[in-house]
Amino acid sequence: MKPARKKRLALIALMVAGIATGIGFALKSLDENIMFFFTPSEVAQGKAPQGRLFRMGGMVVSGSVSRPGEGLTVHFDLTDNESQVTVMYTGILPDLFREGQGIIANGRLDKNGAFVAQEVLAKHDENYMPPEVAEAMKKSGGEL
Repeated sequence: MKPARKKRLALIALMVAGIATGIGFALKSLDENIMFFFTPSEVAQGKAPQGRLFRMGGMVVSGSVSRPGEGLTVHFDLTDNESQVTVMYTGILPDLFREGQGIIANGRLDKNGAFVAQEVLAKHDENYMPPEVAEAMKKSGGEL
């Protein structure tokens, strides 16, 4: 092989390696930042990932909201009319948060199976319900 051809081949191999590395970094970044949605039934069945962030949506169970202690920690149950999952959240809840309300919470499961939320999102008007929550409620036969 001539020296010019070797240089071209090395340059092409270097470019392919660089592109492959870039694609690898992009895929890893997407994998770390993607957040899947699960219903309380799916979480109770063990379909949700352990130790990874995900979203869970449903209706706040009436009478389940409690504030242990004097801090900002709130415990409440979330349901899709099939199963209930306990949610623990430390922080200021949205103004529209209340019992019987549809919400979506971002967080992860702890070792005891409780959902530890990092963010709680409440619907913004009386007619709106997140599409994932509405679909899950329809599947379980619950009222919207």
